[in-house]
Parts: sequence; C-alpha cells; structure tokens
Amino acid sequence: MRIYKKAINLSLIFLFIIFPISLAHSKNIPSSFADLAEKLMPSVVNISSTQTIKTTSNPFPFQFPPGSPFEDMFKDFNRPTERKATALGSGFIIDKEGTIVTNNHVIQGAEDIIVSVNGSKEYEAKVIGTDPYMDLAVLKIESDEKFTPVNFGDSDKARVGDWVIAIGNPFGFGGTVTSGIISSRNRDIGLTRYDDFIQTDASINQGNSGGPLFDLDGNVIGINTAIIAPGASGSIGIGFAIPSNPASKVIAQLIKYGETKRGWLGVRIQEVTKEIADVEELEKPSGALVASVSEKSPADKAGIKAGDIILEFDGKIVDTMRTLPKLVAQTEVGKRVVLKIWRNKKLISKKVILGRLESSKEFKAENKPQEDKSKYTKIEKLKISIRDLNKDDISERKLPKNTTGVVVMEILEGSSLKFVSVNDVIVEIQKKKVTNSKQFSSLIKEIIDQDVKTLYLAIYNSSNQRSYITVKLK
Repeated sequence: MRIYKKAINLSLIFLFIIFPISLAHSKNIPSSFADLAEKLMPSVVNISSTQTIKTTSNPFPFQFPPGSPFEDMFKDFNRPTERKATALGSGFIIDKEGTIVTNNHVIQGAEDIIVSVNGSKEYEAKVIGTDPYMDLAVLKIESDEKFTPVNFGDSDKARVGDWVIAIGNPFGFGGTVTSGIISSRNRDIGLTRYDDFIQTDASINQGNSGGPLFDLDGNVIGINTAIIAPGASGSIGIGFAIPSNPASKVIAQLIKYGETKRGWLGVRIQEVTKEIADVEELEKPSGALVASVSEKSPADKAGIKAGDIILEFDGKIVDTMRTLPKLVAQTEVGKRVVLKIWRNKKLISKKVILGRLESSKEFKAENKPQEDKSKYTKIEKLKISIRDLNKDDISERKLPKNTTGVVVMEILEGSSLKFVSVNDVIVEIQKKKVTNSKQFSSLIKEIIDQDVKTLYLAIYNSSNQRSYITVKLK
C-alpha cells in the first residue's frame, strides 16, 4: 500500500478496489442493486500476487565501525534473508478468453499471480502488458475456459451525482459490493503523470485497487485506484477511479502490442501564472508555457521555441498546463496536428508530426532499470561504491572507444573525494590506467599501504569532460 502525504495532512492510499453498479438510469434512488450485482459478480476477480522480498537484518543493537576486526567475525549474522510477500487486489474480465484489467501497482514485481473468479475457482494468470504512467495492467487467465466479460462505458458521459457501484476484494473479503455517487470529475491528485480521476463516495478500501466502477447500466466507467484516508485509516468516502475512456485506449495498446505507444511532443512545460499572463498580455492565465524544447524532437522540428505558450492542441483547448500531456499522450503517433501558440503577444499556428514517447531519450532515461547495488564494489577507505565502466556507458556518453575505468555510484558521508560526483568515471589513479573495479580496489590498497597522502585522479565528469584532480587522504 503506497501512502502519499497531502498538504491537508491526509494520506493518499492505493486500494485494490472496485466501485458500485446499478440497475438502470433513473433520477430516483434505486430500490436495490441486487440484480445488477448478481449479473456483474462473475466478471470481477480477486487477485493475489506474490514476490520475494530481500532484507538484511542486523541482530545487534549497534553497527560495527568500518574496518573493525569484528566486521568479518560477525558478517555471517548480517546476511540477506528472503521472504515471500503477498498482495491482494481486484480486477475485471473484459473478454470471454479471460483477459483481465487491474492496476499496475497490484501486480508490480509479482512472481506469481493467482486470480479467483466469482469467489470460487482459482487460476494462474500471466502479465500481457503494464503501464506505470497510468497505473494500469492487463493480465490473461491461463485456461481454455470461457468467462463472463463486462463492457466499458463512456466515462465522458458520467455526471457528478450519478449512481455508481463498486465490487472488489477489500481486506481480502472478496465479492464485496458498495454503492455511492460520482462526487467530482477531472480530479488531479498528483498520483500519476496523467491524473484525470473520477471521485466517488462509494466505500472502497485496501484490497479494492484495480476493481471496476460501474454505472447503472453495468458498464465500467472507472478503475478504482486510490483513496484519501487520514492517518492511513479506512475509507472516508473519498475515492478515485481512472476514467474508462483514456484507460481503454491504453488497455487496447497493451493487448495489441504489450506496451504503450503514446504521442510525444518533446517540450518541458510549466504553469502560466497570472503574472506571466499579464506580462504576455493574455486575457487570462491559460495554456502551457514552454520552458525548453528537446533537441531533434517533433516540437523542435516544427519550430516551437522556449517561451511559447501553447493554447490549443489539435483543435482542443489547453486550459491548464496539465491538460497538454494528456492530450498529447492520447493522440496517435505520427499524426499531424496543429498547435495554436501565443508568441510575442500574437497568436500563431504550428504544424507538428507527433513522435512516440516511448522512443524518446527522456523516456528511456526516466525508465532506465535501477542497477542492483549488490553488484557495486565498496571502497571502504574512500567511502565510495563503484562499478565497472561498460560498453553502454561508453556509447551513451560518447567516450573514446578504448576507455576503461570505474563509475562512481555512491559517495558516502565522510568521503575524502569531495570534488568527485556520482556518475563520474575514474580512468587513472596515480597516473596508472584503471581497468576495472577489482584492479582499482587493489591499487587503492597498495597506495594506502604505502602511506601516500594525496591521490592523483583522472576523471570524466557528468558532462564527459576529462580532467585531473587531487584528493587529500585523511
């Protein structure tokens, strides 16, 4: 369960949840949701995912100082341990073959996924595709049986005050039905890049995440994702669901490609404040101010510049900064779109052919897998961690092809290397070429044993500029 602190001292909690259903469109309060719940229950699944958690526990109420002879003596007591962790969530079936939609955070990192259909039979499921940006995942039940699906409704037609119901697996109590109304639309709670949540007062709790929010016709108009709860307590009637319209586009891509294909413009944007609007002589604060343009991006090729204010995208008004990323992401890759831009106190138009977000350097850098810190070599005498420089580093950083060395991955408190930064590449020490982490570690030991007071290093900094620096050893 993830918890997000709000300015009003509330916690935003992911839930494995699902929302209410109803019988038919009516202005009157439904007399019962029983028929609708009975019809929809076979399409809602309980999801149980397991993963291995690695932890390192220290049985002593203190830490041995680095270099202490007791470190080696008691190192066996500090070995990593593994345990299995189980997460519970909800989901819903969208075709007869057993394709399931849920939240990404329900199954993220899962090694095994078990789904229970209609609270009875259990099946194994595999991941078809995931989208962390909108917190969606698509699974497939591994069975030749036929299942009962539900349909997506039109979330754009959902109105504040409409009845909704949720079905899910709160706290492991599967098949739980709750009802409420749509409390608000277009909520931005700072949870994902594309926040546009439906807010509901239908009761949802931990375990409900990934479940469906139904309208009175039994169509899915939202995917329950989070709640606001003071002190991480249960539901207080403020829940959030991803609208079905943008979600269904992402789900279709995950089913077809196993990944997303979002439009990409290539600009970094910021809010247009009242002060900026006054300076730019806009009637009111609106649009998205371009802070910078990525080199060779679609925006760059179209002639969009820093300082431009994008007021309209493909015929749609950009009322606030956060509107633009949603519009761009939902637009087909390769489509030619017209942007209306405020530049030098005049309205101009630019034609842009959208690229693909997932192919951009920014996306790849942002989603680069985190390296396993256990593979780092710790240099205790210098209080740093390093790893070998590899071919990918040389290619990405455009270093000379024959470069060898080590990359600084961590600099711990008290390190002597005050003028070295994380990601710097050390290529020489005392005028000797550094080849790898093992050799670097041996050189450091040799230098320390010789009681050398100053290290003489050659490094490439994060801008890939080569320089020599000296470091006084303590």
